[in-house]
Amino acid sequence: MKKHLKWVSVLGLSVSISTHVYGQSTQQSDPEFEKCLLKQIQTATADTTVAELKNNCLQQLTNQPTFKTGAISNRFISEKANAFDPYVITPHKMNYILPASITDGINQTAYQNFSNWSSNLEDLEAKFQLSIKVPLNKNNIFTEGDGLFFGMTLQSWWQVYSSNISKPFRETNYQPEVFYITPLNWHPFEGNTGLIVGLEHQSNGRSQLLSRSWNRAYLNFLYEKDNFALSFRPWWRLPEDERIDPLSTEGDDNPDIDDYMGHFELATVYKWHHYELSAKARQNFATHKGALELGFTFPLWGKLRGYAQYFNGYGESLIDYNHNQQRFGIGIALTDIL
Repeated sequence: MKKHLKWVSVLGLSVSISTHVYGQSTQQSDPEFEKCLLKQIQTATADTTVAELKNNCLQQLTNQPTFKTGAISNRFISEKANAFDPYVITPHKMNYILPASITDGINQTAYQNFSNWSSNLEDLEAKFQLSIKVPLNKNNIFTEGDGLFFGMTLQSWWQVYSSNISKPFRETNYQPEVFYITPLNWHPFEGNTGLIVGLEHQSNGRSQLLSRSWNRAYLNFLYEKDNFALSFRPWWRLPEDERIDPLSTEGDDNPDIDDYMGHFELATVYKWHHYELSAKARQNFATHKGALELGFTFPLWGKLRGYAQYFNGYGESLIDYNHNQQRFGIGIALTDIL
């Protein structure tokens, strides 16, 4: 048993211990666990989460060294408790609605040969993102606490203020992915680490001249400590055949996309009380092209949170992958990152 328990780590691993060693029903009735949990509650601070209290008790009862869970771990612990509830939808990336998103220069070039859109696009539009994930396994696959998931993210840019062209959806990006996540038994600076391996497809569902798409395999190294999290995600684009005819449905829609989107993404997030600050950056060091995105969420009322987003660079959407712009949006976040 101790051989398996040495993996006390990150990303829901403490939940794996509770279900693997005690079991969900045992956890409810085990007197030692209940006694420990009651003691933990009596001495806990206002910022301590239920997941942390349970994790501390499980580690004490199994005589394992204590690794403090961080923001990512706490999120995965909470999600895992309801992951297979048919009435619960689990968020993946952020879910938000920005009724106002303004750019310093809308991408007219991409639409010059498409109806009358080019001259009637407005710099002010709405943007939203919906993202969910579904677990594909209940039991461990290779290590304690690992998991296989299917994720789906949809981003859309809506020209809701352009009455001259009947307020169309200018661009919608679809991003299905399959990824495997596992905790790592490495705790630098008293933090926790994890690794994600995934395959993803991204496209805008268009045809011919407006079609954009690519496929990527990626690794994602995660680090957390308390309310701070860091992600380093390099990727490799899966090669496609060259497109010979621009009007053909076969071949690569955007062979130079790596020049603008780069080969990695570095992201960080910090949660301070009821506020969350996030940043992510992409870069191609050969072409010196990339992007920076900053986010800030804050309380509004109930479960709704305000969200402000700033973007600078290339590739905010697939149709804009080679278009440089600055953009600022304000709206509502339905879920945070952490």
